[in-house]
Amino acid sequence: MTGPPLSPLGVEALDDPRCPDDLARATLLDIGRVNRLFGGRAAAAFGLGRLLEAGPVRSARLTLLDIGAGAGDVAAALVPVAAARGVRLVPLTVDAHRVAAALCRDAGLAAVVASVAAVPFRERSVDIVLASQFLHHFSRDAAAALAGAFARLARVGVIVSEPRRSTVAAAGIWAASLALALHSVTRRDGVLSVRRSFTAAELGQVLARAGIRTPVWRRPGFRVVAAWRTDGAHG
Repeated sequence: MTGPPLSPLGVEALDDPRCPDDLARATLLDIGRVNRLFGGRAAAAFGLGRLLEAGPVRSARLTLLDIGAGAGDVAAALVPVAAARGVRLVPLTVDAHRVAAALCRDAGLAAVVASVAAVPFRERSVDIVLASQFLHHFSRDAAAALAGAFARLARVGVIVSEPRRSTVAAAGIWAASLALALHSVTRRDGVLSVRRSFTAAELGQVLARAGIRTPVWRRPGFRVVAAWRTDGAHG
């Protein structure tokens, strides 16, 4: 498997595009439930709000490229958030898993199967790039490089949303996965995701390596969010 180097702390099932289809589907659907219940969608919505509040946008119709989109639940949830602000958001999704692409298409979203190392979009070809719970899969150096690449893709801005690393968050996702009867692999990988992820200061440092200076906000559900404009507007 080629691509940016993964985090050295461990490997999640979805890190491998060859993950069996039934396991990928089960974990992706579980992640969608966790996003809805524990702040993943809300964190991305907060980031979108920050982008749209930072200044005028060039059009009332904006494309949003969700990289590592999973089941597409976060991108879909942002459509009504944008609509409430008078913006028609058109999501495009990219994921390395064909099961993820199928789930996105089932949700009515355009979907492409591609590695992050070969995203089939040119620089400045989309308005907003969303990376939700994605960067923690990679080494810190690779995460910085990816953040810089996302900034070059986006005409308007970028949203990065991640779990906030803490022992409380790790224990919480373990307990929640038991209460919700999530797949055992989801439970294991959820804890690993938190361990691989960032504090607010660490995410700021990773972005700074890419030359990106932006606030990082702590959000409910043990989330950290960064959102910055790439078109010269500043919030």
